Amino acid sequence: LCYLQEVNVEFEAYAISDNDYDGIKKLLQQLFLKAPVNTAELTDLLIQQNHIGSVIKQTAVSEDSDDDMDEEEIFGFISLLNLTERKGTQCAEQIKELILSCCAKNCDKSVVEQLDKLLNDATRPVGFLLSERFINVPPQIALPMHQQLQKELAEAHRTNKPCGKCYFYLLISKTFVEAGKSNSKKKSSQRKAELMFANAEEEFFYEKAVLRFSYSVQEESDTCLGGRWSFDDVPMKPLRTVMLVPCDKMSEIMDELRKHLSV
Repeated sequence: LCYLQEVNVEFEAYAISDNDYDGIKKLLQQLFLKAPVNTAELTDLLIQQNHIGSVIKQTAVSEDSDDDMDEEEIFGFISLLNLTERKGTQCAEQIKELILSCCAKNCDKSVVEQLDKLLNDATRPVGFLLSERFINVPPQIALPMHQQLQKELAEAHRTNKPCGKCYFYLLISKTFVEAGKSNSKKKSSQRKAELMFANAEEEFFYEKAVLRFSYSVQEESDTCLGGRWSFDDVPMKPLRTVMLVPCDKMSEIMDELRKHLSV
């Protein structure tokens, strides 16, 4: 079991820098677990394109504070990797292979073919949207993080910088269902009712996705960080839920985030 202690901490967002390598990589490993994805290369790419993305750190504390938290420790980050622009890099190809492989095991052939076509259509770039944080960071932090990312993506598009234009966002969301419940042969509406999202705001992305499926990571989750959770003494089965969301739905998603996450 994982016991969480409530601590009052204020957070600030900063541009991604070289100092954030270890923290970002740790959060990526929390997402990918034992999947064959080169998280070191992915971390390097996210740092190199530092005109996109932010990290969350604790607000600077006074010198006489007895708070022993590391000021450089990151509690979360948000960024985007344009899989179309990064075609040929090991991590981008591994991410696509992982998604297609898991899709083939959990979906009809027509869905696999649709996903393969969308991921490999050079005329409609796919951006891998990454928003990771530790489980004790409140979801309200997601609203300003997504707002800032959208501003940065718009500016990158205006100035012809990498990541500027995407037609779809790909998300891999950490989700859970009650252990013992199979979600493979039920209607989509029933599956949705059972899914719980580690990052609560990602449910709004799920609602707008044109393609979505889940796969189990139970065999890979051997730590609290990876997602062995229990809610009200009900054991939970950890999943990853893949979503492909049209970028033109982002304004509607942001409206939902503002409605539910404004402080």
